[in-house]
Amino acid sequence: MSGRKIIAICQTGGEFVTNNDGTLSYNGGDAHAMDIDEETQFEEFKLEIAEMWNCDNGAMSIKYLLPANKRTLISISNDKDLKRMITYHGSSITADIFVLPGEVAAAQGVSNMPASRSSRTTASEAVIPFEQPMDTPIDIAVDKGFPSISFETKHHKATKEWENIITGVNQRFGSAHEFRETLRKYSIAHGFAYVLKKNDPLRVTAKCKSEGCPWRIHASRLSTTPFFCIKKMNPEHTCEGSVVTSGYQATTSWVASIIKDKLRESPNYKPKDIAEDFKRDYGIELKYAQAWRGKEIAREQLQGSYEEAYSQLPLFCEKIMETNPGSFATFTTKDDSSFHRLFVSFHASICGFDQGCRPLLFLDSTPLNSKYQGMLLSATSADGNDDIFPVAFAIVDAETDDNWHWFLIQLKSSVSTSRSITFVADIKKGLRESIADVFENAYHGYCLRCITENFKKVSHEVKRLLIAEFYDAAYAPRLEGFLRSMEGIKSISPEAYNWILEIKPEHWANAYFGGARFNHMISNFGESFYSWVSEAHELPITQLVDAVRSRIMELIYTRRVHCNDWLTRLTPAMEERLQKETLKAHSLQVLFSPGTTFEVRGDSIYVVDIDRWDCSCKDWQITGLPCSHAIAVFDCIGRSPYDYCSRYFTIESYRLTYLESINPMPNLDKSVEDSPQAAVKVTPPPTRRAPGRPKMKRAGSQIVIKRQLQCSKCKCLGHNKTTCKDSL
Repeated sequence: MSGRKIIAICQTGGEFVTNNDGTLSYNGGDAHAMDIDEETQFEEFKLEIAEMWNCDNGAMSIKYLLPANKRTLISISNDKDLKRMITYHGSSITADIFVLPGEVAAAQGVSNMPASRSSRTTASEAVIPFEQPMDTPIDIAVDKGFPSISFETKHHKATKEWENIITGVNQRFGSAHEFRETLRKYSIAHGFAYVLKKNDPLRVTAKCKSEGCPWRIHASRLSTTPFFCIKKMNPEHTCEGSVVTSGYQATTSWVASIIKDKLRESPNYKPKDIAEDFKRDYGIELKYAQAWRGKEIAREQLQGSYEEAYSQLPLFCEKIMETNPGSFATFTTKDDSSFHRLFVSFHASICGFDQGCRPLLFLDSTPLNSKYQGMLLSATSADGNDDIFPVAFAIVDAETDDNWHWFLIQLKSSVSTSRSITFVADIKKGLRESIADVFENAYHGYCLRCITENFKKVSHEVKRLLIAEFYDAAYAPRLEGFLRSMEGIKSISPEAYNWILEIKPEHWANAYFGGARFNHMISNFGESFYSWVSEAHELPITQLVDAVRSRIMELIYTRRVHCNDWLTRLTPAMEERLQKETLKAHSLQVLFSPGTTFEVRGDSIYVVDIDRWDCSCKDWQITGLPCSHAIAVFDCIGRSPYDYCSRYFTIESYRLTYLESINPMPNLDKSVEDSPQAAVKVTPPPTRRAPGRPKMKRAGSQIVIKRQLQCSKCKCLGHNKTTCKDSL
């Protein structure tokens, strides 16, 4: 094989120009020469080019023009192509080689080549070199000097309106800040980077970042006015600009100004999405921290600062009680005037609970992952349709025994205590002592989920069985069912059995409980209420409370309107339950007696006392609805089961629950200084949100138990056929 050599003139950074006769010329850019021969391997050739410009050899495309055909670019992609190129040049001493971004890099707009002059070309000029359809627009820009080719995307449209945002000398701006923001948009629209040589309230001077480029602009303040005016400007770019792909030009305040409108429409606009949108729309790569900080600034501009919200608390509480008479809104501060706790209960919620809801309150808490964290304590009830009804809530600096005690004192001042209230709440957090201390005649039903969270020192399989037996014991309406389930716990774990017995059954088992919890055994009844808070957790404290107020206001109005179409005597949920019990009653046999006590036979024998609203199955007393045994008696003696349902399940009580409305509140346009409460100063609590992404999901209930593993061979539990000992 011949060892003929040829000098390869490798060029990059220039531009192809189509001449009048249709031939292509390559203008500008950098060039290096290297010797190659027919023995040169393509990969060695690429590696030497990469080392020549200190770039990635995987992000380049190597092409050349035929000596006799200057209209067509030929690609070199393997050893045969390289040898053909040498052959085609015959006796020529040199060959022009053009090093361009690879086609994959072109589609993504990625470049790793070193600094040189940039170039731009039209679609018709680029169609041959990059073998794209004639109707596909391509934009060739430069990043660090090598053409970065990307198809025309949305960022051209997004920045098009900024192209003429700077018109030249004598153009005026309202301030130096306005001029700087305008200059930033102008540079992004035209794809160049600049540096500020002077930057102060009186003057701003900027020049193109590319060395040797004459583009320059100078603006200064007009004397005796706040206006800024462009005094000098050279609009020419010999380098045609350096493409802005990094976010160093995008200050967080500028990012905030761009995303403010979208953040107003979408409060959950995530920093990751912000960065992706900036890259797509403006060609700028933001760091996560830039996007996050920009969002924080924009949110503060839209909503006000967290610090200001705390200072507005005195006026805010005043406005709640002014616009909603009969409501309770109070707060306390610590000795250093920092926020301690806030309690809110609206008049409509108080009246709805007192007049239409069962004397049943669920106490629970959820964390607030705002800038200053905190906890939300809540008291919710169940309406006649078994839906959540918010009664009161508080925001406190931390979940402590003292704060729970304070919350219960405020709650007692709000609601009527003429009825014995049943609380469903955690056994911990000091609630056991506080409930008994504040509400003397109340009942405290322990939350089953909170109890089972202590089953930690056992395996998953044992824990699953323990929880199942424990719930059976708790829900069992009669003593024999309770004892049977407790024996099941004892057979699984004697230690767990002894520990459970130490928790008095009268606080968690239906068979012993003295109050009326209507078969509600879990304290986190108000999951929808907590979802409202999680949606608004990033708001300042006053706006968070107002967001909750708006949701309660909407809930009350919607349910009031909805129940106008109900035609039954009971609410839909309770009507459905009563009908199910009625169907069961058809198969039962009733033995008459001269008094008000009846014997009912089915799968067992039950005694029903209709005067005392009592059945030996205990379902009637626990749920507040007649059981199938009682309904069988009513059918025999010609009475209506509706007359023996709890009044809280009637549509009349439901409408009383939602009779009162929550009134709108005006914005706090009035300054804090003008308020009579101005003397009370409130500053943020010392707690701050820890670094990292906050956890927003609440701990799920452990009621749902996974299916136990069962062997398909021996049918025993706890293993599968692979580990089955019988098969060994």
